Amino acid sequence: MEKGIAIWLALINIIGYVVMSEDKDKAMARRQRTPEKTLFLLALIGGAAGVLIAMYRRRHKTRHWSFILGIPLLLLVNVLFYGYLLIQ
Repeated sequence: MEKGIAIWLALINIIGYVVMSEDKDKAMARRQRTPEKTLFLLALIGGAAGVLIAMYRRRHKTRHWSFILGIPLLLLVNVLFYGYLLIQ
């Protein structure tokens, strides 16, 4: 089970990073954007670290208080939830 959780976290964080990065590219090109709900959902299900890293590396959504506060909060939720699963 631990291996499965580790694989899940690695994949969902890579996906979170890529989706956030692509949204930045879409914003710069003035194309249709990824809904914020999708970004928060990816963070909620385990991809908060990837979204947070992309947020600051790509300087995307760093002026939105919902992201400034919400993504780190979801990272804490991820750590508590997946940490709990791993110690069981």
